[in-house]
Amino acid sequence: MAKKTPAYACRECGDSFARWSGRCPSCGAMNSVVAVTAGEAQTLIRASGQAQAAAALLCEDARAAPDAPIARPRLVSGLGELDRVLGGGLPEGAVALLGGEPGIGKSTLLAQVAGAVSRTHAVLYVTAEESVDQVRNRLERLGALAGPSSRLRLSASSDAAAVAGAISSGDFALVVVDSIQLLTLAGIEGEPGGISQCRACAATLVEATKRSGAGGRHATALVMVGHVTKDGGLAGPRLLEHLVDTVLSFEGDRYQDLRVLRAVKNRYGSTSELGLFRMGGGGLQEVADPSGVFIADRDPGVPGSCVVPAMEGNRCLLVEVQALVNPTEVPQPARRVSGCDPNRVAMVLAVLSRRLRMPLGSCDVFVNVTGGAHLDEPAADLGIALAVASAWRELPVPSDLVALGEVGLGGELRPAPRYDQRATEARRLGFQRLLGPGAGSGRGRLVVVRLGEAIEAALG
Repeated sequence: MAKKTPAYACRECGDSFARWSGRCPSCGAMNSVVAVTAGEAQTLIRASGQAQAAAALLCEDARAAPDAPIARPRLVSGLGELDRVLGGGLPEGAVALLGGEPGIGKSTLLAQVAGAVSRTHAVLYVTAEESVDQVRNRLERLGALAGPSSRLRLSASSDAAAVAGAISSGDFALVVVDSIQLLTLAGIEGEPGGISQCRACAATLVEATKRSGAGGRHATALVMVGHVTKDGGLAGPRLLEHLVDTVLSFEGDRYQDLRVLRAVKNRYGSTSELGLFRMGGGGLQEVADPSGVFIADRDPGVPGSCVVPAMEGNRCLLVEVQALVNPTEVPQPARRVSGCDPNRVAMVLAVLSRRLRMPLGSCDVFVNVTGGAHLDEPAADLGIALAVASAWRELPVPSDLVALGEVGLGGELRPAPRYDQRATEARRLGFQRLLGPGAGSGRGRLVVVRLGEAIEAALG
């Protein structure tokens, strides 16, 4: 059996020696050199290195000074819907990641923001996808360069180190990078947009942003663009979520003009807000009345239509649910759902067939949420059920009625939260009756506890 080689190490500094000494030759401590094994000596060396590294850290008191500001100053983007989602604007020194499918309008949104901020602060717009002339033409088309003064600078570069240097300089209040997928960093293997390059470039820019406020200067805010494929590819924001302070999701159908902005992650605000825009020839325009957008073209006299007061974050949006029931002789009837959860629609159809004896098993059923909206909350179950029942009976739902409630497997109805807010918004748009379960009987509220009761109350 191999004999262990004795070794000596200092318990204070961790240096190892071949022989014992009463005084450590490295740190001068007395009686600190002891006999240890080779493995213990390596452990002491690592512990000493960690202690020295910890001593170099700048540790501050968690309690702020009495005259020190608690909240960070924020940059106002010029778009009220975007500032609402961010929580009042983009804080100085914060890093935001804007994700969305290619062609959805991310560059248009940031061009408008850069133009608005440049009227009062210095802004750097870095484009790695297009030329400077292309970006300048877009800014001119959007009117982002209008006004007496503009401090907007354009740069076509894909060097992450150069962009990090511009951020660290403190010369700009806002830096926009479009997009992070095309930046490269020297010494990192892989092609632009790959996992290694994307993560290394983002980490370099984030580190430079956090250092930009040193020395009493105003910190730089950074906004990066990240492309996301429909299947959530690895090169998208899911790879960078933990590196940034805010993750914004820009959604919409490229064949429609409605765009939805959500905050998936927000360290400086809430994730419950929602921003709505319309894409036009002059860029993105804020939607003044979000609730009226989805029911503006509704025909209340057609069977198979029901309005649902849905909650999107802290907002109440009135959304139209349409259904079409068509008898068929094929063995497997079609089920097509757009704008809501297909699993919940299938459950509602099963309850209608089993509990209310509707012969939907021999019918094609199509369910659609108009305007490109999405219904994710279970409280939309009753509206879906009324739309299907209306289509089957060929009786329209009353034009002044909205429905709200979760449908259980036994045909029972469960209440949804924020009834008062939903009822107020419905009345504002001309709806006088709110059908659904819940305690109390406010003005225009029709309280029902079973699905069959709700259908009879709405359709007779």
